[in-house]
Amino acid sequence: MKILMTGATGLIGNALRASFDEKGYDVLIASRGEPKNDKYLQWSAEEGFEEKDIVRLEGLDAVIHLAGESISGLRWTDEKKKAIRDSRVNGTRTLLNSLAKLKTKPKVLIAASAVGYYGDRADEELIETSGAGDTFLSDVAREWEAESRRAEDMGIRTVLLRSGIVLSKDGGALGTMLTPFKFGVGGVIGSGEQWMSWISLDDVVGVVNFALENENLRGAVNNVAPNPVRNDEFTKTLGTVLYRPTFLPLPEFAVNFVLGEMGDALLLDSTRAVPKRLQDAGYEFKYSELKDALENAVK
Repeated sequence: MKILMTGATGLIGNALRASFDEKGYDVLIASRGEPKNDKYLQWSAEEGFEEKDIVRLEGLDAVIHLAGESISGLRWTDEKKKAIRDSRVNGTRTLLNSLAKLKTKPKVLIAASAVGYYGDRADEELIETSGAGDTFLSDVAREWEAESRRAEDMGIRTVLLRSGIVLSKDGGALGTMLTPFKFGVGGVIGSGEQWMSWISLDDVVGVVNFALENENLRGAVNNVAPNPVRNDEFTKTLGTVLYRPTFLPLPEFAVNFVLGEMGDALLLDSTRAVPKRLQDAGYEFKYSELKDALENAVK
């Protein structure tokens, strides 16, 4: 199988590349830097591919599009919010513009999205047909997905992976959490009642491979484990796995004061997404329970 990847050097991209190497797939990597070898193609969200390189995209079986500006860090400035949006929306647009020029289109596009699509929804159980929220991240995800869906008009099967918190000690939200928890200063955030939708890194790799091989899977897919948990349960479970206390809460006012809108979106908003389409399609999760997934993630 010949696959083009963007975002191939991130947490998920690296894990996928290892999986594809094991399967013997031919992987082309779209990269902002100078090409390291003939497996790399220069690409940017703003400019796309150079015209001379588009011919190398002929014969692709699949495209996996993961690239996007990190949403974490310090407060969201106007410049940061613009970078978050543009990297996703404009990056997807330039990628699809290149695919449109191909004589033979790829069979499938697997494009990243996020459960941030749903916004802050309290206790509502969210499946793929649930509507979008009204937050900044909801707006970004809606525009992002709209660009990806252009592939459907080209006859390319399109899978939109609305991912939750990916559990890995090597990066993402969990990687950030581990340091304070290991020092015994982790605790419940805000009320602790907000829902957290999560998935193990192993299952992210499993889901992408499943989507590549399952021709009936298309459209939005909640890329989350079947058992979301509230923040207080997540906190207690992580403390148990690390053998550390979790008695120092982070009050909502402190989150708002230090992190502003970003803190609300990443730490306080409640998203209870469930993977209905994956389960209906027959995907079997390697880690469906949080404790097992965390134990695997931190070992």
